[in-house]
Amino acid sequence: MSDSKIRTLIVDDNMEFSNILNEYLGAEDDFEITGIASDGIQALDLFKNKSPDLMILDIIMPYLDGIGVLESIHKENLKGKCTIVVLSAIGHDNITQKAIQLGADYYIVKPFDISVFAGRLRELFFEDNIANLQSSEAGVYAKKATGIDDIETEVSYTLHELGVPANVKGYQYLRDAILMVIDNLSLISAVTKELYPTIAEKYNTTASRAERAIRHAIEVASERGRSDNPNTNTLFASTFTTAKSKPSNSEFIAIVADSIRLKLKDN
Repeated sequence: MSDSKIRTLIVDDNMEFSNILNEYLGAEDDFEITGIASDGIQALDLFKNKSPDLMILDIIMPYLDGIGVLESIHKENLKGKCTIVVLSAIGHDNITQKAIQLGADYYIVKPFDISVFAGRLRELFFEDNIANLQSSEAGVYAKKATGIDDIETEVSYTLHELGVPANVKGYQYLRDAILMVIDNLSLISAVTKELYPTIAEKYNTTASRAERAIRHAIEVASERGRSDNPNTNTLFASTFTTAKSKPSNSEFIAIVADSIRLKLKDN
């Protein structure tokens, strides 16, 4: 790495997501974005010409998908010392294992918290923790691969399973609210007086806007038709399975937080 910067290639067909990664990582002192590709063919060209230290690679892309990129790199023996982190909205074991077999060092399921993600990348490079990060499934960081050790990732994964889209403003508010309640259960009885104002202060907004954004995120999840999702039915058996009876903000936060607290207790 030059000047202790991680020379990073971002590969994802979602340009909005790529731009978010570019802006966040590019603003950090220890990352240098060397290129952005929106498909596998562009990715291979940039990979060969830029020789990055790190490639963040999406699985589902046009022309040549992430697995195809990995196959080409593996076949031509191009990987060298580059660390390849695979991103995907799919956490199927067969895809995970295929990516690892073809040389991926790390696998993470979308959506995720970008600050946590950046921390994982730093661990890979600066703390020589690859062996510690690897699970019994050859380095997979995906659905349940790290158990419940990473609470933030578990909350993100749970919200994804419940159908809360990561691209709505209320997603981040909701995620933070759940993390706060996991840490301090008494906050659930002070949602209006303490929880919303704390979130509002963090994101430079108002408590009422934070409340409405969380409400919108929950309603969007309901409207996306996740009522047939077994995880949704398990958590919200009496409230989330009918369009006319949706959980309140506090009920949703409390149920998800309690579910994760129980998992913590079991581990």
